[in-house]
Formats: sequence, C-alpha cells, structure tokens
Amino acid sequence: MSLQESFEKLQNDFSNLDPENMGSWPLPVKIVCWVLTAVIVVILSYQFVLRDQTELLNQEVQKEQTLRTSFESRVRDAANLDAYRAQMQEMKDSFDALVLQLPKDTEVPGLLDDISNTGQSSGLNIDSIKLLPEKKADFYVELPIDIQVSGGYHDFATFASGIAGLPRIVTLHDFVIAPTGGAQSAGNSAAKQEGGDARNSEELVMTITAKTYRYGNASNDAAKKGKDGGK
Repeated sequence: MSLQESFEKLQNDFSNLDPENMGSWPLPVKIVCWVLTAVIVVILSYQFVLRDQTELLNQEVQKEQTLRTSFESRVRDAANLDAYRAQMQEMKDSFDALVLQLPKDTEVPGLLDDISNTGQSSGLNIDSIKLLPEKKADFYVELPIDIQVSGGYHDFATFASGIAGLPRIVTLHDFVIAPTGGAQSAGNSAAKQEGGDARNSEELVMTITAKTYRYGNASNDAAKKGKDGGK
C-alpha cells in the first residue's frame, strides 16, 4: 500500500468515527489521538508548570552568580586586608604630620615673630602685621594675617621664600606691590648709575595676606567656649 493510499484510508477512518464508541476506532486513529493528547498535555504542562519553574530556575541562577561575585570580591578584600590596613595607617600618619604643622592658639604669637624675623632677615622693613578675624571650615580654622612691608623688589621674593620655609603651614595671598612715591636714596641713585637693577633699588611697598591654619571644627570651638565660660 502506497503512502497516498494509507493517508486516504486514515482520512476515511476519521470521517467514519463514532464518538460514542471509541473502542471501535481503528488502531491508527487511536495512535494519532494518543499522540495529539500527549502533545497537548506537554504543551499545557509547560505553559502552567514548567515555564514558572524555568523562570524560577533562571532567577536562582542569577542569584547564584551575584552571590558568587560578592563572595569573590570579599575574598579579594580579605586577601588585601593587611595592605589596606597599612595604607590606612600611612594615611593617618601623613594626616597627623600635617596636623602637627598647624599652629595651636598659643603658638600664633610665636608664628608672628617668625614672620617678622623672616621679613627683617630678608632686608625688609615691617610696617605692620595685623591678625584678621578667623574663618571656620569643616575641620580647620583659617587665620588670616595682614602684612605690610617695604623694601626692594628682590627682597620681597626672598621674604616669600623664607615664609614658605617656615616649619608651620603658611600660605601667601593677594599680593599688592606699589612704589612708595618718595625720592630714592643717594645709595639707590649710585646703584642705578653703576648699572644695578632699578627694580631692586627702588623703594616699594607690598601688602600681602598670609594665611595659617589650626586644626578644629565648629563643635570643638563651641565646646571650648562653653568650657571657658564655665570657669
């Protein structure tokens, strides 16, 4: 029997089926019905059971990957813990060294003396040194100092270099240099005639703001004021 004849026979069997007497159905028809039923059961099982289980499995796999990545990161951190501790100690030592360069309240007069001595040793005349009001920041207090000196141009550079070499942190800001407006001295005139530097021989006035810093914050200052007020 050819394939076409078999298909025609199966088609005739389906057309002559008695729904009320399934036991009398031909075997090929029963096999086809069993296969179709099995396929439908598999599809429905996947739709209502297996798909949910598959999605749950995918979620668990992703969770496992996240936990694995977190675990590997913690293992690396644990392996580098000693290095991190050494780095933190180094940073703390550097910070403590910087804090030691910040003057305390009782050291500010000594710092003013250092600035005055540096100016005089640079060949400058100290016209005035005046403390300005403090400016509070997050963890330090800025102490501005208004300085006015007079002298030669290169003496100012020597003075600035000397300030930078002080053991305490001092920064210089707002340079203003102007001539005094007076007549030059006889010595300066002789220097000019000998070919000296006219800028260095001319008497100039420099106004500058020096800023130093001390460690502290608003809460510490408030506690200190309360302690002082209670005495």
